Amino acid sequence: MDKKLFVISGCSGVGKGTVINEFMKRNSDDFILSVSCTTRKPRPNEIDGVNYFFISKEEFEKNIKEDKFLEYAQFAENYYGTKKKYIRQKMEDGYNVILEIDTQGALQVKEKMPQAVLIFIAPPSVEELENRLRGRHTEDEATIQKRLAQVKIELERSLKYDYTIINDSIERAVEEIESIVRKNVAG
Repeated sequence: MDKKLFVISGCSGVGKGTVINEFMKRNSDDFILSVSCTTRKPRPNEIDGVNYFFISKEEFEKNIKEDKFLEYAQFAENYYGTKKKYIRQKMEDGYNVILEIDTQGALQVKEKMPQAVLIFIAPPSVEELENRLRGRHTEDEATIQKRLAQVKIELERSLKYDYTIINDSIERAVEEIESIVRKNVAG
């Protein structure tokens, strides 16, 4: 059976991490969560090769020149990206791969790997998302406004995705991903 790459994106605060973690708990025999590369410094408790592959800016840029990334982007002076070889190896090892990245990266993946399945996790409404972001009490007003502006861009890009799931219930969102997976892996 051919293995597939599933790319999951969603707006900040939509709960995609929670949904993906629950999906992985239920489906860890057949799925692996991709590990991306970054040039940022590890945070306390982050492990190289588990949370990210931490590499130098020079090494990252060399990999860009050599076209070794399936997708990459630069945020706040740091690079983030997914190596083609890593994804290919995990699929050859017999795993379907879940890649959690932003919409910009997901559309890069779709260009290079048209068979990848793109799933967008959307909030029930922008108002609900704003309530979730404010409810975290982790960011100042300027950051919240910046995130909300980004939501509009991500929702626009999500129109190019294969599937959109509304996360109004973690249980239902996980079941929808499982249904999408069954359709695409069996097919």
